[in-house]
Amino acid sequence: MDLPAIIDLEASGFGRGSYPIEVGVRMQDGSVHAILIKPAQGWDHWDESAENIHGISREHLAEHGKNVREVAIFLNELCRGLTVYSDAWSFDSSWLGRLYDEAEIVQRFKVDTLMRLLNEDELARWSDTKDAVAQELELDLHRAANDVQVLSETFKRIKAL
Repeated sequence: MDLPAIIDLEASGFGRGSYPIEVGVRMQDGSVHAILIKPAQGWDHWDESAENIHGISREHLAEHGKNVREVAIFLNELCRGLTVYSDAWSFDSSWLGRLYDEAEIVQRFKVDTLMRLLNEDELARWSDTKDAVAQELELDLHRAANDVQVLSETFKRIKAL
């Protein structure tokens, strides 16, 4: 089995009204892409506890983020026709839906849960393996590019690829 394409999103918060602020994708060829998302007009929800986790401020997004349309187009070009996998499918799918709705663009790729690719034994080993990988790689977690690298390496080890 080849390594799957993996997607991860960071958001303004965790509840109702939250929206995506960063997306990272690790493609099957190993390339990693990440992009900050400038909040759209009316995207006002902001959870300071989420900011403390991912370390991305509203000011940083305003200065360095791309508008939702640019991000949606970029993701469609990068992932067109693929299924990309997420370890937090329900959240990531919801945030992608919000992005594409705001951009008024059709999403041209599918998102599925990474857990679907694992058997029962592999699922049981996932969390400990992921923690070990994160420690070894010494990457700051809760940044999309780093998270997709950790997820990909965890998948690789679980599957012994």
